[in-house]
Amino acid sequence: MANLVVVGYDDQFKAEEVRLALVKMQQDYLVDLEDAVVAVKTEKGKVKLHQPVSLTGTGAAYGGLWGTLIGCFFFNPFAPLIGAAVGAATGGLSGALSDIGIEDGFMKQIAGQLEPGRSALFVLVRKATPDKVLEELKGYGGTILQTSLTHEQEEKLQSALDKAKS
Repeated sequence: MANLVVVGYDDQFKAEEVRLALVKMQQDYLVDLEDAVVAVKTEKGKVKLHQPVSLTGTGAAYGGLWGTLIGCFFFNPFAPLIGAAVGAATGGLSGALSDIGIEDGFMKQIAGQLEPGRSALFVLVRKATPDKVLEELKGYGGTILQTSLTHEQEEKLQSALDKAKS
């Protein structure tokens, strides 16, 4: 079962910095992320979600590829082009309508409570090596806004965020 952690930051860039650190930890096999999204509340009060993967673009690419392959089977010179166009449109639409990982509505609701000019990092963690991850997160700051961790785990995480990096 994955754990959800939402951490708020006082500026627009710190959440992205921490997400990049988590991605590096994932490459080092210290953490297994299911989703990691940065939400920023602009100075005008609008919430923007920065997700690592565009489902619309990915869906369109896969749809175009499959449409081209299927079009090739019809031996018509225009079938691959028509198949690619229809596949890309269908894939793009299905990607736009998909919502994997953390629900967008939930993230917008939580981020809507931030002060303008601040950010939040939403992380869905499948598994982690807690002692090493906590050591890497030292000194980033931030305040835990919501989590599915136990109280003890939450306290350890908040303590690591607050500690100065040695």
